[in-house]
Amino acid sequence: MKNTALTATHEALGAKMVPFAGYNMPVQYDGVNIEHEAVRTGVGVFDVSHMGEFLIEGPNALDLIQKVCSNDASKLTVGKAQYSCLPNDDGGIVDDLIVYRIKEETYLLVVNASNIEKDWNWISSKNDVGAEMRDLSEDYSLLAIQGPKAVEAMQSLSSHDLAEIKFYNFVVGDFAGIEHVIISATGYTGSGGFEIYCKNSEVKQIWDKVIEAGAKPIGLAARDTLRLEMGYCLYGNDIDDTTSPIEAGLGWITKFSKKFTNSEALEDEKRRGPERKLVAFELDERGIPRQGYDIVDSSGKTIGNVTSGTMSPSLGKGIGLGYVPPIFAEAGSKILVQIRKNAVPATVVKLPFYKG
Repeated sequence: MKNTALTATHEALGAKMVPFAGYNMPVQYDGVNIEHEAVRTGVGVFDVSHMGEFLIEGPNALDLIQKVCSNDASKLTVGKAQYSCLPNDDGGIVDDLIVYRIKEETYLLVVNASNIEKDWNWISSKNDVGAEMRDLSEDYSLLAIQGPKAVEAMQSLSSHDLAEIKFYNFVVGDFAGIEHVIISATGYTGSGGFEIYCKNSEVKQIWDKVIEAGAKPIGLAARDTLRLEMGYCLYGNDIDDTTSPIEAGLGWITKFSKKFTNSEALEDEKRRGPERKLVAFELDERGIPRQGYDIVDSSGKTIGNVTSGTMSPSLGKGIGLGYVPPIFAEAGSKILVQIRKNAVPATVVKLPFYKG
């Protein structure tokens, strides 16, 4: 089990630690609902240093990224970031990721912790253009400072005007007494804030100053409820090697203005329409939908399955994501979720669940 540079800090704070993607990670400190509310109404900080970071450099860096990523990275200027995915050869997804353009010929790819080795091998196998690749995952830490009060609380820690950093933009500058960190207006909670990339040797100082400035430490359990209330896909649950970006509702990051891995088949799927779609639903009665539960129609026939589900702390009701045939995918459609012996009625809704 790997540790982040902050594992001892989390343990000293009394965090409940669990194995996650090969790392010893804090799942909660004071309880999921308390931490969830802190991010929705104030400011919280997550240690997400288990995520992977690859540097792609050189005159052919963009060529490689364009080949392996579904989104159009040619639209990125220095200081901008982009959500994307790595399609595989069979219609599925190797991983989802964020691409940062650091310099004219330097890009940072941030990938999921559980897929670091898989993604590295996949991108390497497609690198016939001679792009320079470096895996920085073991050397860098990542903090997500999230919530509507993040700008106000953190401004004293940087000479940059944090309010001026637009969504999916970033600066390289000073933060919490450390020079040359990436301050990125990104995150996976839907409540605003920043992600801070720094060296492992720097992260303890930054964490301590962020806590001093008023951020509450938040565990991975609340990170999951927060992302699910926004309908953000989680790799391994809602998307994987068998789900296409088209059926997962990720057509908006799948740009057919260029060629990329399996782009012709995906474009054909978009034209024909997928055979199933990822939908969001709310339970009409009490219950908690869990990953793997069957979704059934009014006759009791299984039509799909739940990929993510929880009791929404913000809405006070059961919410979930799952794949169903297109006939059931329109907002307002009625489905049922098989929770043990009970088929609990649910309604398909438009995302996000949490409207803010």
